[in-house]
Amino acid sequence: MDLPLLVIGNKNYSSWSLRPWLLLRHFNVAFREVRIPLYQAGSDAQLARYSPTLKVPVLHHGALQIPDSLAICEYVSECWLQGRGWPAALELRAKARAVAAEMHSGFTELRTRWPMNVRLRSKAAVEPALVPEIARIQQLWQQCLAESGGPFLFGEFSIADCMYAPVVLRFHSRQPELNEVSLRYMHAMLAVPALVEWVAAANAESEVLARYE
Repeated sequence: MDLPLLVIGNKNYSSWSLRPWLLLRHFNVAFREVRIPLYQAGSDAQLARYSPTLKVPVLHHGALQIPDSLAICEYVSECWLQGRGWPAALELRAKARAVAAEMHSGFTELRTRWPMNVRLRSKAAVEPALVPEIARIQQLWQQCLAESGGPFLFGEFSIADCMYAPVVLRFHSRQPELNEVSLRYMHAMLAVPALVEWVAAANAESEVLARYE
């Protein structure tokens, strides 16, 4: 079977694209990449070639199409990592999946008010609607890191870390006040070679989307 093909959006802006890309790259899974700049003339026509939802990311592997970040990560873990995308212990796997699912379905205020913009460096005022979500994220990180000992949420790098990578980049861009545990976790994530590679590529992109600036 051919190498999997991952279709992504702009690396500067597409938080959902980052998650499975980071998992694949961190674990050195060979894959092909198609990057489609979003919200441009012709973007939908390009997306229609690959994505049944006209959204990114989508993974193609043979005849299979998977158009969801978390589902792609699950498939990658089962297909190429022998399950190593999640912690080995049953209870830890359950916790990691719960933490990942909370990110997948929650924190809508953070995603809406602070869209991912890797290039941005601007200390932002924390609007009241963001306060409980930032507090909850820090609570999750503290609980996970206290139990695992770090440097990642469940000790070894996992899908849970991929799910929170865009939050790390949002915090790095917007510079809210964070506790020391959260800052240490951010520094560990920002040093992951695959994330360093993504950030460099994002900085090199030329597209500017006003809605995310």
